[in-house]
Amino acid sequence: MKKTNKILPLLLVLLFTVASSVYASFPVKKDAKKEQTVNVKEQNLQKNSELFSTVAKETIVDSKAINFPKPDMDEKTILLLLWFFLGIFAAHRWYAKKPTGWNILFILTAGGCGVWAIIDLIHILQDNF
Repeated sequence: MKKTNKILPLLLVLLFTVASSVYASFPVKKDAKKEQTVNVKEQNLQKNSELFSTVAKETIVDSKAINFPKPDMDEKTILLLLWFFLGIFAAHRWYAKKPTGWNILFILTAGGCGVWAIIDLIHILQDNF
């Protein structure tokens, strides 16, 4: 009985080793349909990249071409007031339409123990929120 307890794990390891090497040694046959779809996808990707490069060349003149609009002072004030008075309920995040899951996580962790709340305050003050 004791010999079989020692041999059984060795046999299992040997079985898994042989089975995995046999499975991997079979040649993989490619379907003609799959090759065609891959070729079509590659052609579409190449066309899209060419289109993007031409559009990018036409629209982006310099690195400062994209300017994000700064929020109004009223909106910044509202965000600051919401952060100060109702920050524990993530009111400023709900007002700014941040993702629901992150807002709930903000509430459950009390603003990431205050760290996340401070980061939000900094972003609000810098107009990056």
